[in-house]
Amino acid sequence: MLTGAGRAFSSGADLQADGEDALPEDLGEILGTTYNPLARTLAELPVPLVVAVNGPAVGAGMGFALAGDIVVAERSAYFLLAFANIGLVPDAGATWMVAKCVGRARAMELALLGEKLSAEDAQAMGLIARVVEDGTSLAEAKALAARLAKGPTRALGMIRKQVIHALDHDFDQSLRMEAANQSDAGFSEDFKEAVTAFREKRKPEFKGF
Repeated sequence: MLTGAGRAFSSGADLQADGEDALPEDLGEILGTTYNPLARTLAELPVPLVVAVNGPAVGAGMGFALAGDIVVAERSAYFLLAFANIGLVPDAGATWMVAKCVGRARAMELALLGEKLSAEDAQAMGLIARVVEDGTSLAEAKALAARLAKGPTRALGMIRKQVIHALDHDFDQSLRMEAANQSDAGFSEDFKEAVTAFREKRKPEFKGF
């Protein structure tokens, strides 16, 4: 799970910070050492990631919010690719996330105009999965995470990888990955348990292997 502390999920980089907290002169440097490693870590997680957007998700924060496989946002939350407003370009994977979710026309509009996008509009565009009442995103996300944790986590991790793989590969490549993963999943104890539970007319008890 991933969420923000306080009133915002992430308000973006602090442009007024000074001293040790000041932004470096070469902004690409901080991406290479901090932002991008985090973005890659989130992308390569072996299990699904649930994100609770408890407030504004601005700049790089929008990219990190959209890294979730299931994103739950509160009704008053909003998303903002603010980069063009300060003479910068989207980072932290936001370009890829937004373009893959909404297509070229919408991505260009969001990135070039730097306008706020409400939680409801983000859901309608396919950027996020759910919109909930204010103050409830964390509880909703925890419930989803608990449900996933009780499931066949090995298979869920493979499902996550398959969907991400499909975004960048052709149909035949996706078919090959599905077949390889299905072989792996088919030999798992979780699948055997699911078959047994079906025959015994009970809920399966998955162990994640």
